[in-house]
Amino acid sequence: MSVMPRRKGKSQRRIKDWERRFREAETDSLDADSAETLQPLRVKLPASRNQPIAEAGETDEPSYESDGIAIVTGLFPGGAIVRLGEDELLCRLAGTFRPPKDTTALAVGDEVSVALTEAQHVSGDMTTDSQRTDGVILSRRPRRSALARPQPTSGKRRGRYDDEMFVKVVAANMDTLLIIASVRQPAFRPGLIDRFCIVAERGEMKPVIVINKIDLDKPDKKLLKELSSGGIEVFFCSAETGKGLRKLRKALQDKRSVLAGASGVGKSTLINALVPGADLAVREIRMKDQRGRHVTSAATLHELPGGGLLVDTPGVRELAVEMDAAELTWYFPELVEFAPKCKFNDCTHTHEPDCAVIAAAEAGKIPLRRYQSYLRILETISTK
Repeated sequence: MSVMPRRKGKSQRRIKDWERRFREAETDSLDADSAETLQPLRVKLPASRNQPIAEAGETDEPSYESDGIAIVTGLFPGGAIVRLGEDELLCRLAGTFRPPKDTTALAVGDEVSVALTEAQHVSGDMTTDSQRTDGVILSRRPRRSALARPQPTSGKRRGRYDDEMFVKVVAANMDTLLIIASVRQPAFRPGLIDRFCIVAERGEMKPVIVINKIDLDKPDKKLLKELSSGGIEVFFCSAETGKGLRKLRKALQDKRSVLAGASGVGKSTLINALVPGADLAVREIRMKDQRGRHVTSAATLHELPGGGLLVDTPGVRELAVEMDAAELTWYFPELVEFAPKCKFNDCTHTHEPDCAVIAAAEAGKIPLRRYQSYLRILETISTK
């Protein structure tokens, strides 16, 4: 049986041709005028992009002079709503605005330098025009404090081997973090409160615990004593009945406070009770699993009648804590007392021999729930 010779493909014939032409080029000198040259690829660009590249330092942005420092009260794509004195202004970002790359450019509570411009309106209606601009944000002052959450890892947003964590700032320049929890509906979650206390300390804010919905049940006194043992102030109230709100309102006077907590604990209802006319949307919890539903989608700023600011934030189901595992011990005062007595300086207080923290937890000198909370948070940090 005869086997037909295999036909050479086009690619092999092309390679042979290249080799022949290369050998001929070594022996033949080509005239420069007759040599073939590659023509540049011509692409038709839109008129908006067919502009000469500006030299370094050049920009079409006109120069502005600051008209004052304003506070950011809300955000929209490409700009922010700011409060300058008594005026609410819609401002776009200046072309020279350069925020840091590893954090949110602007957040509610940020203090920004604003230049007023002639109000621009497309439709002429100053109240409903979506293209309205009243000024330009030139720069942002350094933040004194921040409620920040690490951005979840996503293949679409981050490279597979990118180890830099983007920090999403929800609210800035706040004095107090109000950690809102409920006695019931949804269930009280002390572990989430522990995480928020860490976030508050890392963000240079004072943590304050507010137990809402005391009209539904009585809080666990033993658990509350444990939470307040670290010097954290605890308030009890009912946003529905108004019980305990007077004491809380007095504590918030002339301070900047941001509310945080799980979905359904009553943050928006609490702001409606503290701020007349706020009229924030609220929803009932899901009775099937006793969990809250997301209502607030973005941080919003409100003024307290007696002075002070309140910022409402979206609820969370889980809260990540971003830090080195070795730092975690210092956010648990109960552990700090015994940690220096451990045999090893780098003791993680999980399995090491002669660990003074483990011995104290077993002897009841450290609340077991707090030690278990430490272990759970440590596990999430170590597995990242």
